[in-house]
Amino acid sequence: MKQYKINVNGTFYEVTIEEVDASEIKSAAPAPAQAPAAPAAAAPASGEKVNAPMPGNILAVNVNVGDVVKAGQVGMILEAMKMENEIMIPCDGTVTAVGVTKGATVESGAFLFSIG
Repeated sequence: MKQYKINVNGTFYEVTIEEVDASEIKSAAPAPAQAPAAPAAAAPASGEKVNAPMPGNILAVNVNVGDVVKAGQVGMILEAMKMENEIMIPCDGTVTAVGVTKGATVESGAFLFSIG
C-alpha cells in the first residue's frame, strides 16, 4: 500500500492506494444500458421545414398546427448561449406540424415546425 497527500483547492487529503496483481482484478460489470432518447418528431413529407440553426432550449412556441402565418413572423424563440434567437416563419402559409414544445432542448438541425 502507498500513502499519498492530495491537495484539492487548498484542502489536503491523505489517501491510501493498494497495489494489486492483474490476476486479482475482476472484470468490470457491464455498464447499465442507457434509456433511449425521446424519439424526435418526424418531419412532415411536404411543406417548408424549419430546423434549429443551433443547439439550445425552446423558450416559446408561438405557432400551433393549423395557424395561418405570414413570412417574417416569429415562430419560436430559441435560447442559445444566454441569447434569445427568434426563429422566423420563412413563407406565408399554414402550420402543418410542430415538432417541439416549450422547454424542450434541441440539437442543431432538429425539426421545429413546417409551413404548408
